[in-house]
Amino acid sequence: MKLFEATHTFFYNWSQVSAANWRKYPNDNCPHVVAIDVLDRKVDPETGVLRTERLITCHQTIPGMLNRLCGGCTISYSREVSEIDPQNKVLKMTSCNLSMNHLINVTETVTYTEDPTNPSRTLFKQEARIKCGESISRFAGYIENFFIQRFRDNAAQGRQGFENVLMGQHDKL
Repeated sequence: MKLFEATHTFFYNWSQVSAANWRKYPNDNCPHVVAIDVLDRKVDPETGVLRTERLITCHQTIPGMLNRLCGGCTISYSREVSEIDPQNKVLKMTSCNLSMNHLINVTETVTYTEDPTNPSRTLFKQEARIKCGESISRFAGYIENFFIQRFRDNAAQGRQGFENVLMGQHDKL
C-alpha cells in the first residue's frame, strides 16, 4: 500500500472555498474530469450538514500493462461522498474508485477547514491510500508508484484549477 498526502492554505475564507468547491469542474487545469453527476443530496435537519453523493467520470491514460488487464478502457468512475458542516466550517469529501477496483483500490479524503489562526484562510488536506489487489501483487510496487505520481500531478493541477475558480469568484464579488 502507498500513501499520498498534501496540504495547502487557500487565502480565501471557508465560505468562499466551500461554495467554490461545487464549481471546481470543469476547469482547464483538469481536463481528465469528464463529468460529475449528483446521485443523492440531503440535509440533516438536526445538524444542518449537507451530504452529497456524486459519480465522477474521468478519462485517463494508464500504463499499457494495466490497460490490457482492464480491457483497454480509459474511462473510469469514482464515487464521492461529501459532507459540508456549516456550523463547524468543515467540508469533507471521501472518494473511491469504482472502475478497476478488483485490481486496485484508491481511497481519497479531502478536508477543507477554517484556519483557526486566521478565519480569512482555509486549510486543505488531501490523503490517498492506494493498494493493489492480490491478483496483481507481483506488479504492486510499479502500479502503486504510478498512481502515487498520478495523484501528485493531478493534485497540483487541481489546486491550480481551484485557485482559478476562487479568483474568478472573488473577482465577481
